[in-house]
Amino acid sequence: MKLVFATNNNHKLKEVKEILDNQFEILSLNDINCFEEIPETQNTIAGNASEKAHFIFNKYKINCFADDTGLEIEALNGEPGVYSARYAGENCSYEDNVQKVLQKLKDQTNRNAKFRTVISLIINGKESLFEGIINGSITENKRGKDGFGYDPIFLPDGYNKTFAELPQEEKNKISHRGLATQKLINFLKTL
Repeated sequence: MKLVFATNNNHKLKEVKEILDNQFEILSLNDINCFEEIPETQNTIAGNASEKAHFIFNKYKINCFADDTGLEIEALNGEPGVYSARYAGENCSYEDNVQKVLQKLKDQTNRNAKFRTVISLIINGKESLFEGIINGSITENKRGKDGFGYDPIFLPDGYNKTFAELPQEEKNKISHRGLATQKLINFLKTL
């Protein structure tokens, strides 16, 4: 089965392809000649995932999936949440976002956080949603060189290594995106 992964984020594309382990043929937006910015105007993670998938399906009439991910920090009332990718501003870098979180948590003892991913899959016009959540905490300093985004400051519960310190294969088994993608795989195997 061929599926388009509706993302312009090459890190996400690589990670999801590794998790899927060649069980399905995953096409990128480049593969279908989609070079435009996909809208993300919803105020929930599920809403953004759904909006992105519907945009691709409606325009290209091809089975696809999209995800949206948010880091939700307890002491910050769930921030950055749906704004995780642009928490420090519209054209910010991963580093800008990480530094903003660390600055906001500077005097906080409650560093509880969770990563949430929602995947919207559209097959022949019918949508299915899959969610993955992992609880953890925010470290006081960046640790590790791998991963992307908030990985260097996210310490999953039960681990003494951040996502950026864990081997990719191990991270993919326990991460929010890994958990949501596994639900997606299980569903696709029933079709």
